[in-house]
Amino acid sequence: MPATLTQLLARPELGLRLLTPSSVGELDAPLAWAHSSDLPDPTPFLAPGQVLLVTQPPEDAEPYVQRLVEHGIAAVGFGTEVVRDGTPATLIEACTRQGLPLFEVPYRTPFIAVVRFVADRVAADAYARSTWALRASRAISLAALRPDALGAVLSELSRQIERPVALVGADGAVARSHPSGSLDARARRALSEAADPLLRSGRRAAGTVGTDAGPFALQTLGAAGRLRGVLAVGSDGLDASAQQVVTGVVALAGLALEQSRAADAARARLRTAVWRALVAGEAAVAASIAEPVLGPLPHPPLRVAVLHGPAIAAAADWLESNADGFFARDGQEIVLLGDDAGVAGVAALAARFDLRGGLSSSTALDALPAAVAQAQTARNRANADDPVPSFDDLAAAGMLALLHTPDARAVAETSLRPLVAADPSLPRVLRTWLDADGVYDVAARQLGMHRHTLRARVADAERLLGRDLASFAARADLYAALRASA
Repeated sequence: MPATLTQLLARPELGLRLLTPSSVGELDAPLAWAHSSDLPDPTPFLAPGQVLLVTQPPEDAEPYVQRLVEHGIAAVGFGTEVVRDGTPATLIEACTRQGLPLFEVPYRTPFIAVVRFVADRVAADAYARSTWALRASRAISLAALRPDALGAVLSELSRQIERPVALVGADGAVARSHPSGSLDARARRALSEAADPLLRSGRRAAGTVGTDAGPFALQTLGAAGRLRGVLAVGSDGLDASAQQVVTGVVALAGLALEQSRAADAARARLRTAVWRALVAGEAAVAASIAEPVLGPLPHPPLRVAVLHGPAIAAAADWLESNADGFFARDGQEIVLLGDDAGVAGVAALAARFDLRGGLSSSTALDALPAAVAQAQTARNRANADDPVPSFDDLAAAGMLALLHTPDARAVAETSLRPLVAADPSLPRVLRTWLDADGVYDVAARQLGMHRHTLRARVADAERLLGRDLASFAARADLYAALRASA
């Protein structure tokens, strides 16, 4: 480690003598460097943790020493018999009051000897840390050759840096921690909560979090848009060499996780094949394929959920560890198949990955194509307030609820344009008349006009629209347009 003031004072060839009490300052703190300067204020040219060597006594010792202390100077060495004999008593008293160690450098000891001792120890420490980093990186690289490469790498990293290490999976839960038992439930929960926004962002990112086990540095693993997890490393007191080792582990852990992508891709293809067999009516074949690898398929009655969005790949990774029912990717969609309990978390999944979708009514396996069509119809009604509407709700709202789409609105506004151009109030008059089942007396009272006036307004509408509103079909078409444009 770097030199300390205690070690510096102990060198007999230097002949240094501590002038302040041994209780003043931190004599065993590492020294960053040693520098000589007789400037009235040398702090702009010094860094915290350094030793200042002087020969010129300051004119006003108190503010001079105070500036040094505020700047983080570790100690002051006064060279005697250069400018004056002995060290000024005012400087000794000021250093004692301010808590700054002061030692005397005899005339026979050149400042460069003090500087060299500190520099040699700093260089030796840097070399030792670099050597350690190389050994640690080699040990971690060898660990990556073991059968459980990821677990071995994280365990070796924890051993080398002597700090806890954890891996938060793509599902946001702590999947591994080393050494075993180093994280209690509160610490694991804190890591999961801190990793969650990093995973949700879908981008490579880093962060920090404090836990009962100490502070942790967080780093995402995997490519943007397909994050594989978050590496959490105990960061208390890590120096640059340890950080270098951790950076190498981030790359190795990411590589180890990517190596599992081929197996994940094979499982995804198997899920897609099972789903397409189910839709094709081959339930027995689908069940026999799924059972050995994916487990048993859910039993009817079932509901189908269809989801789409830019983050479906990340959602599929999350479902691999968290899905209660069956799921598969089919093109640019994720389909989920399960009972009411199995699809209860679809809305939360959509919110987590910013997806949109729809949910079918309960169905049997032999009616899956119709259920998929229901889920897709409901998906077309999804919005920010209701990202996963249910087909049951859509059906309960009736046929006219289907008119609330951009396409229906565009057609309705085009067909009603002659009415609006002639009289902007005419659509409201017609809507009231139709709501009154075409009964002129009832509608006229609601509108506050004479029934003959209302008949004239309806006749104007027939002329503008070029259609006879005496038939049910014409009235129904007009009513649908009025509802869609509302």
